[in-house]
Amino acid sequence: MSRKALPEMPYWDGPLSHPFYSKVVKRALDLILALILLIPGAVVMLPLALWVKLDSPGPVLYRAIRGGYHNQPFYIFKFRSMVVGADQTGGTTAKNDSRVTRAGRIMRRFKLDEIPQLLNILKGDMSFVGPRPELLLYTNRYTEEEQCILWVRPGVTDRSSITFIAQDEIVGEEDPVGNFERLVLPQKNRMRVEYARTQCFSLDWRLFWETIGGVFRKAEKAAKEKKNG
Repeated sequence: MSRKALPEMPYWDGPLSHPFYSKVVKRALDLILALILLIPGAVVMLPLALWVKLDSPGPVLYRAIRGGYHNQPFYIFKFRSMVVGADQTGGTTAKNDSRVTRAGRIMRRFKLDEIPQLLNILKGDMSFVGPRPELLLYTNRYTEEEQCILWVRPGVTDRSSITFIAQDEIVGEEDPVGNFERLVLPQKNRMRVEYARTQCFSLDWRLFWETIGGVFRKAEKAAKEKKNG
């Protein structure tokens, strides 16, 4: 996938906070932390990969094209959590989506399907914290003001990931794509723009730990609902 596959978009020359931190310091921190987590991450990924393979037919990893750093598209890696071909019937996961596999429901609850993105971080496609990468369908629609989103590295988590950690419940079961575009995407983009313009170490540190807390709260809520249900 090359840049020529994307329509021409204006080069962002507006204000971005702490450019040296964003381009140099943060990249170094991402690389060091990813290398530290690579071995324990591999230990976790091996049984997860086996689980995905045994749970439903299809590949272990799911690769999807996303809009990336400096408007360069890239393949994001995830453990496959849906049936093969699910992305051909809509890019938004609905509440109680039948396309999600049994293993996928649990992995998504704890964000375990995102672990392979350690590889994206090592490659330099992504950061631990940064604007969550979107489908090209949506990045190609960014307004000139929103172009700054593509001039910081996309991340595994950001403010919008925390705010919409239960996105499937928000979009519901009826017209999830339409609900996503109306109710979720505009707010996500505003949060991404704000992050791109204010990125700094203290913000990244806070979002990193807020994400971990949000995942555990979501898992606790799901466990209570299952028990009461």
